[in-house]
Amino acid sequence: MTNTVSAPAKLAPGTLRVTPVGGLGEIGRNMTVFEFDGKLLIVDCGVLFPEEHQPGVDLILPDFEAIRGRLDDIVGVVLTHGHEDHIGAVPYLLKRKGDIPLIGSQLTLALVEAKLKEHRIKPYTLTVKEGQREQVGPFDLEFVAVNHSIPDALAVGIRTPAGLVLATGDFKMDQLPLDGRLTDLRAFARLGEEGVDMFLVDSTNADVPGFTPLERAIGPVLDQVIGKAPRRVIVASFSSHIHRVQQVIDAAAAHGRRVAFLGRSMVRNMTIAEQLGYLTVPDGVLIDYKKAKDLPDDRIVYMSTGSQGEPMAVLSRMANLDHAIEPGEGDTVILASSLIPGNENAVYRVIDGLTKLGANVVHKANAKVHVSGHAAAGELLYCYNILKPKNVLPVHGEYRHLMANAKLAQDSGIPAENTIIAENGTVIDLKDGVATVAGQLDLGFVYVDGSSVGEITDADLKDRRILGEEGFISVIVVVDAASGRIITGPEIHARGFAEDDAVFDSVKPKIAQALTEAAQSGVRDQHALQQVVRRTIGRWVNQSLRRRPMIVPMVIEA
Repeated sequence: MTNTVSAPAKLAPGTLRVTPVGGLGEIGRNMTVFEFDGKLLIVDCGVLFPEEHQPGVDLILPDFEAIRGRLDDIVGVVLTHGHEDHIGAVPYLLKRKGDIPLIGSQLTLALVEAKLKEHRIKPYTLTVKEGQREQVGPFDLEFVAVNHSIPDALAVGIRTPAGLVLATGDFKMDQLPLDGRLTDLRAFARLGEEGVDMFLVDSTNADVPGFTPLERAIGPVLDQVIGKAPRRVIVASFSSHIHRVQQVIDAAAAHGRRVAFLGRSMVRNMTIAEQLGYLTVPDGVLIDYKKAKDLPDDRIVYMSTGSQGEPMAVLSRMANLDHAIEPGEGDTVILASSLIPGNENAVYRVIDGLTKLGANVVHKANAKVHVSGHAAAGELLYCYNILKPKNVLPVHGEYRHLMANAKLAQDSGIPAENTIIAENGTVIDLKDGVATVAGQLDLGFVYVDGSSVGEITDADLKDRRILGEEGFISVIVVVDAASGRIITGPEIHARGFAEDDAVFDSVKPKIAQALTEAAQSGVRDQHALQQVVRRTIGRWVNQSLRRRPMIVPMVIEA
């Protein structure tokens, strides 16, 4: 376990430095920086979605402070797959330096390029596939097929003179995948024979015993639910879950229903998937959602975004009757996705809202309509036994997931001192099979809020929470510049209080008295007088109303 909080020493020759920048202690923001011989390789560059205690924030990025001033040293960004928590921050990195090469599979790069097009960035790309090896700067990269809840996912082996590192990206070991593309355990075994010096492994389901169920187990359930639905069917899923969309399309077609995509990202991603051959759509099944309303209710399936309860996504807007499609009695809504930690309350609010409207809501808790895309404990044990890595760095997970993964590694015979529980910013040096913690960078959150990136601070978010939860009070007082005597005021305005403004009448004399005493003491500084007002009303509000609102005092000199 790391507790070092210090800048790392200069990297010794022949040593590989590994620095997770995001994805540790959280589900999202996945990004790891590898340094060798003065060059940097980045694996993944994703976003984290905000929680309720981060009001107004659109996205959270990795802290690029770790690579600030070294953008020219980056030889490439390897993207393991096309999920937002692995590719979503790429536009913000390329805005700093647009010619950093992106390396990934065909589908992954197609999804990234579509995203970058919205940011008016045309990237340099290198398309790779499983079994391929590429020399990128001092890094010898080998790509290995893994299956996940999106097609074309890749693990990456990184060879340098310091040793061999294998990073899984997100993966599971579905033995009967819908696209027939297995996690390549034969390649894992070959790498294990060569000797894996460090294994960076997906931890998301490390605390789930056994094995992740098969994707194909979902198809019959969706078929049954859609077949029995009396009216409209609305299915919410991740906009990148091509396998799930394929299953919905197949079930809809089998029951004579047509499918309409809802949500910009759903339309964009499925168009790309169909063009590249990852999604098979029978003729006449797809229909534009604006024309779908002309169909009988029992002849349509809507495929939408919003399975995580995002306030502005399609499903939430439907639940709030803020969308052209208003769910009602007899409609069936299927949430075909898992719950990302932190989103539970938002998702249950949407479920309650839809249920109140009369819809039958089918979700993971009451039907088998989703399986995870991440390896459970049994699958991870197989990996440890096949690879027999010298060192393990659990990644991609909250702290409990990282700990559970480290325990599995130790159960399989890897010494505890060789399983590293790291944080974002932990610097690990690897040489001759030995991994050591070299330091700890001080990394934070970078918030995207509208068009501003990195300008919103934790203090700003605290102010927003106070405004949302405790209310707002402004106090205006005009004083004589020479004597400090009050000319008018104090005038008090409050927002977010149940009480009438008259409740503040009793504190106005206290404010006036405090200002008079300050003036008699010779205080004339405007800021100091404002602090007197803030302390006086703050103390009174806390004692009288049991509130801690945001207080904005204005002392105007005349």
